Amino acid sequence: MTREFAFAFEGRYRLPALAFGITPATSRVVVTDEELLVRFGPWRLRTPLANVESTQVSSGYAFHRTAGPAHLSLTDRGVTFATNPRQGLCVSFVEPVHAIEPTGVLRHPAATVTVADPEALAAALRR
Repeated sequence: MTREFAFAFEGRYRLPALAFGITPATSRVVVTDEELLVRFGPWRLRTPLANVESTQVSSGYAFHRTAGPAHLSLTDRGVTFATNPRQGLCVSFVEPVHAIEPTGVLRHPAATVTVADPEALAAALRR
């Protein structure tokens, strides 16, 4: 079974996102029977479901740290794909994944996605 989750775009996030090719048509999270796939404009994250360690709903993101492109956290190397400051899902991985640079040298222990229904995404990842 394949489940698709749309990002929840807030008005003030749309213009900075558009500058990087991030629109509702070019961003989504897909969970298949075997994989988690994130598309965020030109950025991609793909990992087996077996690599998902845990999830946690989070909220209260700063605009200047989340608007526009995918963002790298300098404190923990996590990646954030944000389209609003309100709420998202942080997905932690058993083995870090690559997502924001093309060589795969930089790997992320977690990814945050601001999908419209973070709880439903968490449930889909637990299956």
